[in-house]
Amino acid sequence: MFHAPHGYERAPLPQARETEPVRTTQKTAAPAVPAPAEKAAAKSTRRDAYFDNAKYLAMVLVAVAHAWEPVMEGSRSTRALYMLVYTFHMPAFIVVSGYFSRSYTGRPDQLRRLLTGIALPYVVFEVVYSLFRRWAQHAPEQPISLLDPFYLTWFLVALFIWRLTTPLWRLIRWPLPVALALASLAALTPNIGADLNLQRVLQFLPFFVLGLCLKPEHFQLVRRREVRLLSLPLFAGAGVFAYWAAPRMDLGWFYRSSSAQDLGVPWWSGIVMTLGFFGCAVLLAAGFLAWVPRRRMWFTVLGAGTICGYLLHGLLIKAADYGHVFETNTWLSEPGGEIVVTLVAAAAVTLLCTPPVRRVMRCVTEPEMTWAFRRDVTELGPRR
Repeated sequence: MFHAPHGYERAPLPQARETEPVRTTQKTAAPAVPAPAEKAAAKSTRRDAYFDNAKYLAMVLVAVAHAWEPVMEGSRSTRALYMLVYTFHMPAFIVVSGYFSRSYTGRPDQLRRLLTGIALPYVVFEVVYSLFRRWAQHAPEQPISLLDPFYLTWFLVALFIWRLTTPLWRLIRWPLPVALALASLAALTPNIGADLNLQRVLQFLPFFVLGLCLKPEHFQLVRRREVRLLSLPLFAGAGVFAYWAAPRMDLGWFYRSSSAQDLGVPWWSGIVMTLGFFGCAVLLAAGFLAWVPRRRMWFTVLGAGTICGYLLHGLLIKAADYGHVFETNTWLSEPGGEIVVTLVAAAAVTLLCTPPVRRVMRCVTEPEMTWAFRRDVTELGPRR
């Protein structure tokens, strides 16, 4: 994604004069770039371990929450934990995605990356998921529609739209209030339709815009010891509230794919719930990010492969669903079984984020595809 510097050029030697000692000529042959500047440039190209750790840990929560869905019915504690995790795990991941999209301006090399790194994986996995459903359910009549994202492919559509509109959000004066207004309007508009899952795209939009507005010092503030300590009673209180609300609250509010009218409540509830969920999600996401390790850990390298873990773990969940694994093994809905499901999901997504899997999937998730673009477009990015 980022092009590393290709070294430095030596300054030309000045013309030697007859009266000038030879050692003066040798001295002027020093590199044009001083050593400290060269070290700083090399350091700037390194990945930040903190954000790789955050992406991996958030991806584990995503996979575990998906694995809980088929086994949480009948367990108030599991449902409450599911609601708690679902409140902040995708918002945290989206905030980080927005933070790393701040430099997007629509340059040719950035547009190329948008097509190869987001649009292409969406097309491929939308087809793969649809064909897998056809084969597993013996339903050849099931349509394949690129306009109706299936299961978890909605996030690629959302990320494509969000990043494509980044220059607009960087242009306006109050981007976050505008994004919240759009999300609130979406929550009370039932006629948006299922095309590109725009309902969910708009309702999650404020988290991406929030990431665009953040600066490095904001993450430094979150990592302070005081914030970590404050997050403990925050999560404890949220857990107690989730346990109380578990049998009372519709899970549709957490998925953000339905309007208030679709959930059978008054239209104004969409505005209240949108703003309320945004505030809760931001606080819990900040508490989560406060406990993310700053140094390199054994799982830091897995942060670069979260796209593989995200797209592939869904196939495992759907395979277990189509194979009626959760229905035939009722013990999985018991406390011990739920622990097994949690550990298996965490281990599976961890393996799917490893470098070998990333290398195998590179042809889909990180292809070069220089043959598909004009030469002047592929060379413009590195020159800039």
